[in-house]
Amino acid sequence: MFGNRQIAVESERLLGDAAKMNETRMLRAIALLTTLFLYACGGGAGNTPAADAPPPTDPPPPSGPPPAPAFGLIERAPLAVFTLPTQGAAPGSFDLVDRFVNLNFPAAIFLAGVPGENRVVVVQQSGFVRAFVNDAATAATGTVLDISGQVLHSGEQGLLGLAFDPSFTTNRFIYVHYTASSGTRRSVISRFTWDVGTDSAAVNTEKILLEIEQPFNNHNGGMLAFGPDDFLYVALGDGGSGGDPQNHAQDPSDLLGSMLRIDVHPANPADAYDIPLDNPNFPQPGARPETWAMGLRNPFRFSFDRAGGDLWLGDVGQGSIEEIDIIVAGGNYGWRVFEGTLDFDASANTLPNSEFTPPVYEYDHSLGIAVIGGYVYRGNALPGLQGRYLYADFGSGTVWALDYDGVNMPANEVIATANSPASFGEDNQGEIYLISLNGGIFGFDETGGSGSIPDQISETGVFANLATLEPAQGLVEYELNHPFWSDNAVKRRWVGIPDGSRLQFAASGAWSFPVGTVVIKHFELALIEGDASSARRLETRLLINTTSGWQGFTYRWNAQGTDAELLTGRETETITVSLADGGTRDQLYEYPSRTDCLRCHTQGAGRTLGLQTRQLNRDFAYPNATDNQLRSWNNIALFSTDIGAPDGYGSFVPVGDATQPLADRARAYLDTNCAICHRPGGPTPVDLDLRFDTAQADINAVGVVPTAGDLGIDDARIIAPGDRARSVLWERMRRLNTDRMPPLASHLVDDGGLDVVGQWIDGL
Repeated sequence: MFGNRQIAVESERLLGDAAKMNETRMLRAIALLTTLFLYACGGGAGNTPAADAPPPTDPPPPSGPPPAPAFGLIERAPLAVFTLPTQGAAPGSFDLVDRFVNLNFPAAIFLAGVPGENRVVVVQQSGFVRAFVNDAATAATGTVLDISGQVLHSGEQGLLGLAFDPSFTTNRFIYVHYTASSGTRRSVISRFTWDVGTDSAAVNTEKILLEIEQPFNNHNGGMLAFGPDDFLYVALGDGGSGGDPQNHAQDPSDLLGSMLRIDVHPANPADAYDIPLDNPNFPQPGARPETWAMGLRNPFRFSFDRAGGDLWLGDVGQGSIEEIDIIVAGGNYGWRVFEGTLDFDASANTLPNSEFTPPVYEYDHSLGIAVIGGYVYRGNALPGLQGRYLYADFGSGTVWALDYDGVNMPANEVIATANSPASFGEDNQGEIYLISLNGGIFGFDETGGSGSIPDQISETGVFANLATLEPAQGLVEYELNHPFWSDNAVKRRWVGIPDGSRLQFAASGAWSFPVGTVVIKHFELALIEGDASSARRLETRLLINTTSGWQGFTYRWNAQGTDAELLTGRETETITVSLADGGTRDQLYEYPSRTDCLRCHTQGAGRTLGLQTRQLNRDFAYPNATDNQLRSWNNIALFSTDIGAPDGYGSFVPVGDATQPLADRARAYLDTNCAICHRPGGPTPVDLDLRFDTAQADINAVGVVPTAGDLGIDDARIIAPGDRARSVLWERMRRLNTDRMPPLASHLVDDGGLDVVGQWIDGL
């Protein structure tokens, strides 16, 4: 029996709790209060119930299904405004400015940043390589290499090119291309070692890799550079004279008039070089295996686009046309059958015209007489040039910025006029320099325009609180079912979709994102094994979808973890980790360049990689409630259509979840870590399709003999059913040398993934 005071107390408690209840529980509480009052008051006639009154009972539960669980995301918050080039760059005007007023380099023909240092080198055709601090006030230089005594400097001959080894910071190798002054006229490709102690490369450290006889004294080509694949590319002219009288450029058994591609890290260090196994096989008999492309006249300057890896080349013409080419494996660019797209000498033609690749752009001699190939701009200081190809003409001095999206060429803008432009160069930040043959080193200043990216992450606005990494308004944090292996680094991820825009959902494969989308990935590493509190901030990467395509940026955190600085070049660091057994491990950690970002975030895989259905179909602990990510994103209308319940879609399983089928874990691992390249439309020439949904019989790996090297394995297969030890795929996963897969940014073996893939192979 309840007394009035008891009823009052209980009523106050129930009414106070009502605000915290859902609708169903609130109705039941009100019903109980009503019963209590009626029971205590006898239905309004007294303080005790009538003797024949029925005992009180709870009201029946409401009919219908139980209430749905709470959503993790309730509403879509407006996206904060970031100082990022999400809408692309608005071009301004450009001034050509002498960057080093206290310096002059007669016969300068190239400039490059010294990897890992705030210095640049200038190459002089007379046989000198000089280095200096990359500062406008610099007044002193040092001689790195002096081979003037063995270089023939005359006309188009001389020291013509230089490239730094991809591992220069550890092996100190530099490569040069020069014309020898003694003996038979020839071009020489050599390696020298730059000593740290003397800050120079002694002549006696030379290792000659390749020598090519030159019949005439012009059309040497001269450029050499390492590609994104870490192979050395070498440009050779047609041997000279005029009109290629000996038809070198159309002779596949001759190296002249070609782009070469060689591996200067041979399996046997005593060898000069190896031939990459995926070099093209030209149909003509006797073709040289070093040849990557042919049909070139005088490819003096070429470069690789840092963002996409495309090989851009300026090929100097004969008497009518200057051409710009994008070089691809096996391409024949037509000389001397064609000069640009003009017929030149049909008598040299042994192929159908369809076998020749035309230039992506050409101009006639009313605008100039000798094209100087440049670079696709990927620096920070000139947003109006972002993604545009800069090139010049030696005769007219005109400097152009060319827009090209792979199909169309909407603009070719004159941005400056220079005096005898002989070459271009890039520093470590991706800023472009124009080199005058008269000795000046020039840069570009932009007035007006917009769209630059800040040098510090604190200036971007992506974090509302840098100390706690609280994201800016509108950014949605997410987690993956099966993260990419990153050498034990722990990651957090956020995505921001512009207001008024939605992403295009796909049940399998890549999603499509609107311009202005920002994807953020933050990396930390525990300095004490197993102790999350010892984590040190390493880097934060931004992937931005601009009007000119996706761009990747890396910010490296300072030692105090208070801010992060924008990088353009690849950097490495050795980090000491204290192990649980009391020992330590020195771990090499690699910070990716912009080129590296888009080498992994491939176009074929949709660029964003982790933002796909199988990865996001999982729960996430939102502040409001733990909920499935697809369900919550659908609830706030991030998708362009209602995708329905998430249980209708597949999901990857974690590699370490032994309760899940082994094949599902192994295939998810290969999809996440390998299929970003090894898929239809991927950047690798190897015909593999390692996507999760590809039938095992169609991945072109099981029982297949490898075409890119057997790694010394007897009776090797890409995947040898029942035998991981004979499987090149598994062997590449466990190696840390140049045979490593994936080839970028990993210096530790993923033992868990290696074991799961090995078990799966053994069970086939």
